[in-house]
Amino acid sequence: MLRRRAAALATTVPAGPFRPGFWRSPIRGRWLTSVLGLVLLAGISIEFVTGLFSYAAYNPRLGALNDQTPGKGILGFYLFTWPTHPSWLYRLNQGVHVTLGVVLVPVLLAKLWSVIPKLFSWPPARRPAQAVERLSVLLLVGGALFEFATGILNIQLHYIFPGSFYTLHFYGAWVFIGAFVVHVALRLGIVARALRAVPLMTVLRTGTARTEPEPPDDSGLVATAPSRPTMSRRGALAFTGAGSLALLAVTAGQSIGGDWRKTALLAPHGRNPGSGPNGFPVNKTAAYVGITAADIGPDWRLRLHGPAGTRTFTRAELLAMPQHQALLPIACVEGWSTDDQHWSGLRLATLAELAGLPNAGSVKVQSVQPAGAFSTVLLAANQIHNPLSLLALHVNGADLSRDHGFPARVIVPANPGVNNTKWVGALTFRT
Repeated sequence: MLRRRAAALATTVPAGPFRPGFWRSPIRGRWLTSVLGLVLLAGISIEFVTGLFSYAAYNPRLGALNDQTPGKGILGFYLFTWPTHPSWLYRLNQGVHVTLGVVLVPVLLAKLWSVIPKLFSWPPARRPAQAVERLSVLLLVGGALFEFATGILNIQLHYIFPGSFYTLHFYGAWVFIGAFVVHVALRLGIVARALRAVPLMTVLRTGTARTEPEPPDDSGLVATAPSRPTMSRRGALAFTGAGSLALLAVTAGQSIGGDWRKTALLAPHGRNPGSGPNGFPVNKTAAYVGITAADIGPDWRLRLHGPAGTRTFTRAELLAMPQHQALLPIACVEGWSTDDQHWSGLRLATLAELAGLPNAGSVKVQSVQPAGAFSTVLLAANQIHNPLSLLALHVNGADLSRDHGFPARVIVPANPGVNNTKWVGALTFRT
């Protein structure tokens, strides 16, 4: 009885997209899918590595203050102390991660279009091995859509996630990459054979009029009743590539900086506070995080904690100390970055000495902003002792503006912008 029901289920095909004749494009087949898959293989590999580096840059090994992904367990096996040299390292890493992620969107959509008949194949699985493959495809497609969607929302500062973006994106990446590795292992041989069967130059020389369907096979991609071609495979690749180039043109400028910033039409708007010495982008304004005039007014004091006890300094007292210079950008996880700015203030290493801990192993930086994500962060020893790491009081020869962290902010080379704490109220140096 059960066998007859299973046989009946296999032979009874639902209407609509489950019908073999529903998908009629003559350019679908293993070759087009393989080319798009190869591009995604290279791009997603870079995305995964730069994503891991981006997470490592937050120095989550220092503790829960920096780590927005509790319970990561063995998934944090690769973590290391993020370097401070070269000073543009995080800017480059995050610029590549975000820009490439946006550029890959047309390729991902084209790849999903090329394999959509497989997503509606009937019955869903005929063999256990096929069931495993189908499960990996489900996780692959779902993981890809989730990672790209949450990444793009974060780039645009739309924090509509049911939880921390860092937690969701981190765990989502591991689910996605696990399915991705399984899928590649199952399909790499097929991709190689498909690409060898039809040379790329042959496809690039074939126009729409001479485009023919691929020979029928068991892939489930080749149309059983193909329609007349309205686009060649060459055209499909060109259309996809043009979409990626267009997104590159309106995205990359936010990371490159300079005059290229004007081309970044997809960069989040409203980040630039105006012109003048403080006229470079901010992520969150003082008003947005709840900074009041009383928090940063004449009564503001910097509290310095360490073995020497607690010391307090007015801004005037800090300005009376020897000032040092640093030429550094600010780079944010959303992919945008500023050009190099001229900062001046006290070296963190000098403040560690004043706290009685010249060989400090870490420092807890606390903002006067209301408690929330990144109102308190930890910096590592190499960040403290880099001579370019400052408690900045001026930028470009002027006082810090309120939105840029007046009366004092941290600026550290190769540090994620969110960890360059603004409106600093206390520094606690620790072993």
